[in-house]
Amino acid sequence: MAGLINFENEEEVKEYLDNLGVEYSFQCYKEKDPDGCQRLAEYLEGIKKNFETAAKVLKENCENNLHSESCYNLGVYYVYGKGGIPSDMKAAYNCFSKSCEKGGKKSINACHGAGLLAHDGRGNNDEKPNELLARDYYSKACDGDFAPSCFNLSTMYLQGAPGIAKDMNQALKYSLKACDLGHMWACANASRMYKLGDGVEKNDAKAESLKNRAKDLHKQQYAASSSLTFGE
Repeated sequence: MAGLINFENEEEVKEYLDNLGVEYSFQCYKEKDPDGCQRLAEYLEGIKKNFETAAKVLKENCENNLHSESCYNLGVYYVYGKGGIPSDMKAAYNCFSKSCEKGGKKSINACHGAGLLAHDGRGNNDEKPNELLARDYYSKACDGDFAPSCFNLSTMYLQGAPGIAKDMNQALKYSLKACDLGHMWACANASRMYKLGDGVEKNDAKAESLKNRAKDLHKQQYAASSSLTFGE
């Protein structure tokens, strides 16, 4: 059929990919389209493996256009010191917080990332943990059904933290939500709370059900990791 790419033909594929690069560059630099700049960065990273130039595009698109996804990706670059950018957790935190506040495709991941860096202090100017700020970021991510943030919230309320009183009702609430979203350890924690009657009425049936859910999730994770290791 006319117009279709024969992906078994190396020259056709190369020409197609080169044309994509030209198109995304035009969108970014001529049309001044922030989404086009994000596509260009993804192209440079995923197709060309040119992380240095991708980092420059992401930096410009985040700082000049406040593009949420570019800010998130740039934050990841800062975390890992990728693309010639030095590892800088405070810069990563700033990128994640911009993406979180802006909303968008990766904003929930960004909220969680900002929460982590606020929680352990690496993203803060004084380098001291800010549990209240972390809680706020985790809450945004959990509201977007990001299981690790729900789990982190549950542990905060389970143990208590500076400025955050121990609250077993909240701990159970977030444990159950994280469990529903597929977080194995959240299911285990909730099971234990029901088993011991820790902050909730003791319920052996619920405890057993949640324990079985945790076991099932563990099996699924093991099967997935085995498939990734040995599967073709």
